[in-house]
Amino acid sequence: MQDFTQLKVWQKAHSFTVNLYKMTADFPSEEKFGLTNQIRRASVSIESNLAEGCGRNGDFGRSTFAGNPQITPSEFSRFVDLAQGSAYEVRCQLFIARDLGYLSVDKFDLLVGKIDEISRMMIAFQKKLKADS
Repeated sequence: MQDFTQLKVWQKAHSFTVNLYKMTADFPSEEKFGLTNQIRRASVSIESNLAEGCGRNGDFGRSTFAGNPQITPSEFSRFVDLAQGSAYEVRCQLFIARDLGYLSVDKFDLLVGKIDEISRMMIAFQKKLKADS
């Protein structure tokens, strides 16, 4: 595995996180430590778990970071599982934000479409990792 920034799924997840931060900036101030914080943390968790899987792996045989253990594709798949769980968490929280009136229907539809695309990409990535195991 190469640098995590080269993964298309990470690039999509990162772009999503940046957009989500911008769209949640207008959430009510009383949500600063509630829904705003939670949805942002879940979104960051998606790309962070993908990056961590890459950082632990290196090149499925060559560690890119001194001292890091090398892991198999199936072990890396665990990090993608964690990222997928965070994507579902974000999706749930988007429904809450919409239903509370914090997101317009248009923004909600845009964000749900993006998180669903990221989830599909992670499913495809999982299949590739499992095939490589």
